[in-house]
Amino acid sequence: MMLSSVRIASRRAAAVTGRNLVVLRAASTWANVPQGPPDVCITEAFKADKFPQKINLGVGAYRDDQGKPYVLPSVLKAESAVIAALMNKEYAGITGVPEFTKAAAILAYGADSSALDRLAITQSISGTGALRIGGAFLARFFPGAKTIYIPQPSWANHAAVFKDAGLTVEKYAYYNKDTIGLDFEGMLADINAAPNGSAFLFHACAHNPTGVDPTPDQWRQIEAAVKAKGHFSFFDMAYQGFASGDIHQDAFAVRHFVAQGHNVALAQSFAKNMGLYGERIGAFSLVCADKAEQKRVDSQVKIIVRPLYSNPPIHGARIASLILNTPALYEEWLLEVKEMADRIITMRAALKANLEKLGSKHDWSHITSQIGMFAYTGLTPEQMDQLAKEHSVYATRDGRISVAGITSENVGRLAEAIFKVKG
Repeated sequence: MMLSSVRIASRRAAAVTGRNLVVLRAASTWANVPQGPPDVCITEAFKADKFPQKINLGVGAYRDDQGKPYVLPSVLKAESAVIAALMNKEYAGITGVPEFTKAAAILAYGADSSALDRLAITQSISGTGALRIGGAFLARFFPGAKTIYIPQPSWANHAAVFKDAGLTVEKYAYYNKDTIGLDFEGMLADINAAPNGSAFLFHACAHNPTGVDPTPDQWRQIEAAVKAKGHFSFFDMAYQGFASGDIHQDAFAVRHFVAQGHNVALAQSFAKNMGLYGERIGAFSLVCADKAEQKRVDSQVKIIVRPLYSNPPIHGARIASLILNTPALYEEWLLEVKEMADRIITMRAALKANLEKLGSKHDWSHITSQIGMFAYTGLTPEQMDQLAKEHSVYATRDGRISVAGITSENVGRLAEAIFKVKG
C-alpha cells in the first residue's frame, strides 16, 4: 500500500514537471524579439506582375540596353587571368590586398596627390563596409561630438550604418522638392549653423537617391564653408567614373578638399564602376597629417577591422587590382565605364524627349541635369502607386527611378505612363 502511494505521488510529480516543461518550451528565448518593418520589395511585385511589357525601375544595379545584367569585358579578361595564374587562397592581411588598395588610392586621389604618402587605407566589404569602418573610427576617435550630418535625403543605409557604429545622425538640407534640384542655400546655411568641428558626410558624385550634384563652383563654396567652421569631411564615392564617364571629373570634390588642406575620410566602392556587385570590393581611407599620424591611425583601423570580419575577400580584389595595374586593361575599363555612363545619359535624354513629344506641360529638365544611375522624377507617392497598379511600372514611392532600367525599347511606353499619371 505504501509503495503504491509513492508511485502515485511520483507519477503526479512527473506530470506536473512535464506541464512545467511545456510551459518552459513555450517561453522561447526569442519571444520578445519584435517584428521589423516589412520589406518594400519592388522586385517581388515586379515578378508577380504577368504583364509582358512591365518595367522595373527599382533595381540598384546597371543593366544593358536589353535590360540584362552586364559583366564588363575587362572584368572577364582580368578574372580569366586571375584563375589561370593558379594563385593560392591564403588569407589577405587585415587591410586586404596591398596592390589593390594602392591602386584604389591613386584612382580616388590622383597619381600626383599629396595625400598618398600619408594615407591610412584598408580594403573593405564594398562601400557599405567602408562606411561602417569609418563610422566606428569616428565613434572611437573623433574629437568633436559623436554626430555625423548626412544630406536630406540620403542613401537609405547611411543612417543605419552610422547609428550601428555608435554615432548620432543628423540631417542637413540638400534637396529642394519644389525645384527638383539642389537646395544650395539651405545646405550652406546648415553647414554654417552646425557646431564648429562637426562631421559631415558628402556624396562625391551621383548623389543617391536624387541624382542632384553640386557644380564645381558650388563645391568650392561648400569647401570654404566647411573650412571656415572647422568641420570634418567624410566622402562616400560609390560612382567614380560611372557618373559622368570621367574618373577625374567625378573625383573633383574629394581632390579639391584635399588640395585645400582637408584631411578627409573616404569610402570607395567598385560595385557600380566595375560591376563587381557581388564581389563586395571597396576601400576606406583617411588622409593623415603626416607619416607618424598615418602609422597610428592605420594601427587603430586594423583593431576595428579584426573583430568585424578578420580580413576581406581576395578574388574580387585581385580582379580590380589587375585592371587598375595593367595599362591595357585599365584603358579598356575606362572606355567601358564611359559607355555605361553614356547609356544612362542617353536614356535620360530620351525620356525627356518622349515626354515633351507627348505634349507634357511640365518642365522635365531635371531629368537631364541630374546625373548617375538614379533620378528624382518629382512624382508623388500616389502617382508612383498609380504607375505600378495601372501601368506596370515599378519604382520606389519617393519618385526615384533607376535610369539603368530604362531601355531603347521601353522608354516610349515609360514616357506614356508618366504622361498619363502626371500630365
